[in-house]
Amino acid sequence: MSELLNKSHVSSEELETLLKERAEGNADFILVDVREQMEYDAGHIKGVDMLKPTSSFQSWAQSFLDEYKDKTVIFTCRTASRSGQVQHIFKQNGMEKAINHSGGIVTYRGEIE
Repeated sequence: MSELLNKSHVSSEELETLLKERAEGNADFILVDVREQMEYDAGHIKGVDMLKPTSSFQSWAQSFLDEYKDKTVIFTCRTASRSGQVQHIFKQNGMEKAINHSGGIVTYRGEIE
């Protein structure tokens, strides 16, 4: 398992590495985009597993925490502000392996869909 998954933040370059490692079966994590549908549709990181908009956080947060509390989850957004807030809330509620994508999609140089 990648050492990068033991951090609380990963850079865009590290996220690219992790996505490659996951594709090769050497890393296990869930990549969650917390932007809005319109932003996501305009372009998102190839490899995002799910879209969970922060505007509807109250409606999905508890079930997400219940299902993924023990998993490694990387949150991403445009600049790392919203994903940082989401990461902080989940960490406060016992999701120890919540990771924020520092810099967000604006700093990401990998593949965008």
